[in-house]
Amino acid sequence: MSNSEDNLFEQSLKSNDTEERIDIWFYRPIGYRIAQLCASRGITPNAVTITSIFFGVGAGILFYYGDLWINIIGMLLLIFANSLDSADGQLARLTDNKSRFGRILDGFAGDFWFASIHIALCFRCMDQGWSAWIWVPGVLAGVSHVFQSAMADYYRNVHLYFIKGKAGSELDNSTDLQQELDKMSWKHDFFQKFVLNGYKNYTRLQENLSPKLQDLLLIVKQKYADTMPAEFVSRFRILNRPLMKYTNIVQFNTRVLFLFLWLFIDQVWLYFFFDMFVLNPILIYMCRRQEQVSAICIQKLGQSVDEA
Repeated sequence: MSNSEDNLFEQSLKSNDTEERIDIWFYRPIGYRIAQLCASRGITPNAVTITSIFFGVGAGILFYYGDLWINIIGMLLLIFANSLDSADGQLARLTDNKSRFGRILDGFAGDFWFASIHIALCFRCMDQGWSAWIWVPGVLAGVSHVFQSAMADYYRNVHLYFIKGKAGSELDNSTDLQQELDKMSWKHDFFQKFVLNGYKNYTRLQENLSPKLQDLLLIVKQKYADTMPAEFVSRFRILNRPLMKYTNIVQFNTRVLFLFLWLFIDQVWLYFFFDMFVLNPILIYMCRRQEQVSAICIQKLGQSVDEA
């Protein structure tokens, strides 16, 4: 890439702190080219997101079959769906075409993919002789995935909020969302209110799982009004950046690499147990560590007030 191309590519990224190496080396360059093509054709980020849902769900359906070559086609479709998922955000940042609905849609896209995958794998296991009890780990793994993705996404946005400010993050809170909901009418704004209400509940779930972090965000908002001093930002970044690797582990790339492995050896039931007994402990550690970082930052803020 030329220097101007490099600058545009960097502009299309969220932050080096929150980007995973596989994404930087593989998905982001592909997503950047797709974003450039879409920008030249006037295709919106939301259209790209919706297209990714079809490819991701199609991939899940192909994982039902026991034929490895059909599974490989499904793997390629899932890789392309994730490239589109990368492209929609990059396109939004390059064209400054961002919206809350787009963020919500983007978040639900992955849920559609993995719901399809979990359903297909459960039916595949039943065809291979498993009883209907396979739906228990299948559903529990699906619920685990929702929690893992929700908290990983939330912690990434919190990190971006601290290092880039409100404009550089997609961080929302349920109180502000409720205020927006109160201004809407179910009669005149049914769809918008329905979507926003679901998003508010999703955000409240994230907040309920991070009480100490909520205390920190409230203190920062009251003390700095979203404009934090460089020294505090630097301190938070040093403490919090190591956690970003865990947000990456519980999201797409790690789980999909192992999913592909289970498909290659035709032991897809392992995917459910990997989700529950490997990724969930990482989620628990990630949440506990984030709370510890928040407590340290609250203590530092208290000390700075006392010193002042």
